[in-house]
Amino acid sequence: MIERMHSVAIFVTDIERAITFYRDTLGIPVSKQGSFGAELFEEPPHIGVHPAVHADAKPLVGRHTGITFYVSGLLHLAGDLHAKGVRFVSEPTQMAWGIMAMVADPDGNIVALWEDELPKDPPKGA
Repeated sequence: MIERMHSVAIFVTDIERAITFYRDTLGIPVSKQGSFGAELFEEPPHIGVHPAVHADAKPLVGRHTGITFYVSGLLHLAGDLHAKGVRFVSEPTQMAWGIMAMVADPDGNIVALWEDELPKDPPKGA
């Protein structure tokens, strides 16, 4: 029986550079590290960051991952990430469901950043 999701994978070409990005730049804790790559977050679901050494994994580098990280204070974090030189694929934008931004890791893998900040009601008569 399947009980829960354990992890999702991001494939990279340079594991040390990727670990530095996810751990030091984005501030995500690394719970395990070894020849397999790294496992992010202390509790599941984990993000596995793995070197793309197999032929099947190489085409998976540099794509939209479909991974969304919840961020409290996204606009502040975006300023910090800009100062660190992180490439934004889309700047923080107010959506009907919250504020969303997308950033790329050094290999071009795209992850979303989301804050549950709903838009303010439009003024009456607008």
